[in-house]
Formats: sequence, C-alpha cells, structure tokens
Amino acid sequence: MGKLTYNSTLSADFDDRVLAHIQVVIGAKLRRGECFYFTWRDDPQGGDGRSTIWLHPAIPLTYKYFGGRSPSLNREWIEALMLTANSSGGLQLVPEPHRTATIVNAKDEP
Repeated sequence: MGKLTYNSTLSADFDDRVLAHIQVVIGAKLRRGECFYFTWRDDPQGGDGRSTIWLHPAIPLTYKYFGGRSPSLNREWIEALMLTANSSGGLQLVPEPHRTATIVNAKDEP
C-alpha cells in the first residue's frame, strides 16, 4: 500500500500500482500548470465516503511507495485516467482496462 500525502495534512492510502498511475497523470497535469480536482472513495474503515482535493502546482504532494519495485504502467489506464482528469469533475479512479500496451520501467528490466 502506497500513500499520497497532500499539503502535509491529508493522507490517503492506495495500492502501489494505482498510486504509480495516479502519479503519472497528476505529474503531467501539474507540469503543464493545470489545476484540477482529484476525487476517490474512502476506505470503508474511514466512513466509506469520498474525498476530493484541489490539485495546484504550489501545493506539495508526496508519494510514498511501500513495495521495493516500481510497478509496470498500463498506457491505456493512464489515458483513461487522463480523460477523467481533463473533465469538469476532475481525476477519478476508473477500473484498469485490459493491458495491451505496457510501459516497462527500464530499471526493472533484467
């Protein structure tokens, strides 16, 4: 389980694989200076609601991964997540599509 920390005050847990995909999408948007919302469902132990944050280049984000290896990335999933991020509702987690196009992290190759 990885952790996204927003503005040093709010933390949310995500699977390392999910977090890696979120990081790519958020990084691409913020690199272009684009502000947007990110909404996710909370863990049932935390009330089973949802949380939304406003992402802006000036607000610090930290990604903490607990696995030792970087997960491979699914290009189609990144594109699906980017479509939500570009909508008026902002970034929302969508199910991972069938993996036909994978970006392999070079440092993980044998």
